[in-house]
Amino acid sequence: MMGGGQQQLQQLSQELQAIDEEIEALEDEISGLQAEQADIDDAVEAIDTLDTGATVQVPLGGGAYIRAEIQDIDEIIVDLGGDFAAEQAADDAADALRTKQDALDDRIAEVQAEVAELESESSELEQQAQQMQQQMQQQQMQQMQQGGDE
Repeated sequence: MMGGGQQQLQQLSQELQAIDEEIEALEDEISGLQAEQADIDDAVEAIDTLDTGATVQVPLGGGAYIRAEIQDIDEIIVDLGGDFAAEQAADDAADALRTKQDALDDRIAEVQAEVAELESESSELEQQAQQMQQQMQQQQMQQMQQGGDE
């Protein structure tokens, strides 16, 4: 008798779980984008504050660094994407990095909007599930009462 209602509840539960997983993946993406923004902030700050002749630590990978002296702060190599990089003047490099940051801001806003939409959908499904459970409980109570009347 109640098989259909139970199936619908199970389906709603599966949909809610899928939405939760998607929200988690999107939130992970936001974290990654924000980390990239922090790296860009650090790079722009370094371009703005470092001078020729300053000593910096250059990452070698694997958590290892080497000290190096900046020979010319006006020659910055900026990643253009697609495994391409170009040498740019400091001001141009900082501008290029800020442009990347603006693109990241836009992407973060898009992903946050997706998360909000999914959270809204999740809330609606949770309300449907609660209503179905209440209806099923009411039906059970009515059946029990009818069985007792006979």
